[in-house]
Amino acid sequence: MDIRRLQAFVKIIDLGSISRAADLLNIAQPALSQQLAALESTFRQKLVIRSKSGVTPTMAGVELYRHAQTISKQLDRAMTEIALGAGPLVGKVSVGLSPYSAGSTLAVDLLQRVRTSLPGVVLHLTESFDEIYSELIMTGRLDMAVIHGAGPIKGVLFTPLMKEDFFLLAPEALDFPQDSAGAVQLADIIEIPLLVPPRHNFVRQRIDMAFLRKQLVPNIVAEIEAVPTLQEAIAQGIGSTILPWSVASRIVVPGRSKIHPLRNPVIQEDVSLCIPETVPETEASVAVREHLVDLARAMATSRNWPGTQAT
Repeated sequence: MDIRRLQAFVKIIDLGSISRAADLLNIAQPALSQQLAALESTFRQKLVIRSKSGVTPTMAGVELYRHAQTISKQLDRAMTEIALGAGPLVGKVSVGLSPYSAGSTLAVDLLQRVRTSLPGVVLHLTESFDEIYSELIMTGRLDMAVIHGAGPIKGVLFTPLMKEDFFLLAPEALDFPQDSAGAVQLADIIEIPLLVPPRHNFVRQRIDMAFLRKQLVPNIVAEIEAVPTLQEAIAQGIGSTILPWSVASRIVVPGRSKIHPLRNPVIQEDVSLCIPETVPETEASVAVREHLVDLARAMATSRNWPGTQAT
């Protein structure tokens, strides 16, 4: 099996086009089509479906794509480690950090630790609303990710890190019933305008579930993914939102917005670290993972993070 054929197949699927992949790889399109045909002959399976709009993988193609990603990444790592020889840990480690979660809060601290203790490691950090991190883990495009939820998902191993309570972040001047501790009940905020992420986001899913269980209908007036936009919209009094403390505490604006605990019900979510089940970890990724777990558990036990508990 020629590794270059597998790498070319990955590029075809990534781009959804044989012609675009040929241009990017700087080879003739007929030659790339022949490589694809050779792969289909080797595996005795149709790997892609061609149409006027491009190509899409078949079920067999999806499976080969996953394995090809892993093989290619392992080869890149082997070449790097062999070329540099024995000595300090080296290589690239990719970490996905779920936006609107404690994971994104850990990014700078993790970067600082890696730069200090693992100078030969290039840390690749990503925060994406559109990517499904568990799929990126299984295909080898990420070494690990901090996500909400605790599985199970086939092909992914979960390590629980903490539980996060959600809080109401509202304009400072907004008036609604509160108890002596400043806590707010869900039933008392059904009329205030809410600014929330889209439905595919875990925060939105938890918000919707909490209102549904209480048979309440929230007043959602906008869906916002960009954290800076959300911060300014709340500060200007346009609406309120519901977030984990790790995010709410970063975007609260003193004198313009305020954080309130939520009660009846408490909205809570698990935060977990996930790694691939079948792809071996490199020494560098193990070292980064250990730093990430240490930082997360320190956060979970710190008094500076209300509503965050170790698991």
